[in-house]
Amino acid sequence: MIHLSAAQQAAVEQMCAGQLTEAQARALYSQGPEAVTFALLKLSAAVRAAQTPGPSTPSGMVPAYLKPKTSRRAKPPGQKNGHPGTRRGRPEVIHQRQQHRLAACPDCGTPLGPPSEFRTRITEDIPEAIQPVVTEHTIGRTWCPTCAKLVEAPVDAALPQATIGNHLLALTAWLHYGLGNTIAQIIAVLSCHLHFQLTPGGLVGMWHRLAELLAGWYEAIAEEARASAVLHGDETGWRVCGQTNWLWCFTNSRLTLYLIDACRGSPVLLRFFAEEFGGTLITDFWGAYNRLVVAARQVCLVHLFRDMETVEQRHDTSADWPAFRKLLRRLLRDALRLKRREELGSAHFVALKERLARRLDDILATVWLNGNARRLCKRLRRHRGEVFTFLEQSEVSADNNHAEREIRPAVIMRKNILGNRSRNGARTQAILMSVYRTLKLRGHDPIKTIAAAIGAYLRTGTMPPLPE
Repeated sequence: MIHLSAAQQAAVEQMCAGQLTEAQARALYSQGPEAVTFALLKLSAAVRAAQTPGPSTPSGMVPAYLKPKTSRRAKPPGQKNGHPGTRRGRPEVIHQRQQHRLAACPDCGTPLGPPSEFRTRITEDIPEAIQPVVTEHTIGRTWCPTCAKLVEAPVDAALPQATIGNHLLALTAWLHYGLGNTIAQIIAVLSCHLHFQLTPGGLVGMWHRLAELLAGWYEAIAEEARASAVLHGDETGWRVCGQTNWLWCFTNSRLTLYLIDACRGSPVLLRFFAEEFGGTLITDFWGAYNRLVVAARQVCLVHLFRDMETVEQRHDTSADWPAFRKLLRRLLRDALRLKRREELGSAHFVALKERLARRLDDILATVWLNGNARRLCKRLRRHRGEVFTFLEQSEVSADNNHAEREIRPAVIMRKNILGNRSRNGARTQAILMSVYRTLKLRGHDPIKTIAAAIGAYLRTGTMPPLPE
């Protein structure tokens, strides 16, 4: 047993906190090997505690070497036996036909006569020699005596002063902002396969011009999001100018809006919604959403299951944690099962919901000894009226999985492009990602839709409305 004086213990505590002075370090060293050993053990324990993530730490902030190994797939991939197969259908149009005959047997070389039977096989391919179409536009200019100026016919094939057409502009923007390909990958595909030469600066400049054209659609998506009956919300880290920013995602089945801001707090939400949100907002337990005034809110129950699983894997499960976990997990599972039984009679359904509410109140009223149990109880008390909203509204889900699925493409893109170099680039990123993702949710071909919209704008001077 190592005994240290109060001054020596204070020196050890300061060392663990990173505040040890040189004089204190020399005084500790002078006490001999035992004092130094004790100090190093305390320092090691402090470093280990600082590196251990808490049960509420987001998964993206946990180092990969601290995450538990994933379990093996519980079931084999593919559909179950008896289900119809999913494969590409037969093409509706055959562009060319070829016949293949053998003059001699490939095994023994015996000469062969005419074929006795035939079979057909369909193949589809992209031609090797794809050449871009170069068009020279001869534009007639005529003097208008009324306007006292020269007027000319509009060219709707490309933006003014641009040398690449609308279709290629929409295609490259979709590859980058819709699929997450890097600029180098896009230029490589265009130059090697499509024989089209582009420079990175010229391509990015055209994307900025496209974002300005689609800014009206972006605002329309934002207005629809604010007027939605149900809206999911989530956020993730993003880099702008080498600094940490945040990418917010607001989405439902008809739209997805991305918003990049330097703040992760409630000011972003208050600026975006400006006033009370009249629908139901589905989120995780991030505290910034608590400042927002909403008609109704549903917190993600899957996050509670994940939190309990994290505690089971890496944190304190002593005292009465097993009893608390059993009661809470069974309560949440019963609520999810009740959601699937809405066909029950209304009186019976209401009675079961009230019973669930009483069971939750009993859990919250119990005095728990385990620290993680008390922490989850504190969270549930704060969100007491937001746990079972999905039982009151049939169109509301009990989880925030839709927002996580919609924010995942941005996370994958972040790994490839590493963020934006300028605020203008971040604005272009948010606009084009939102437009392309919304068009996908609504079942539109993004390339054809945007190319057609640019052509309409060049002919009429106004952008068509956001497609329904």
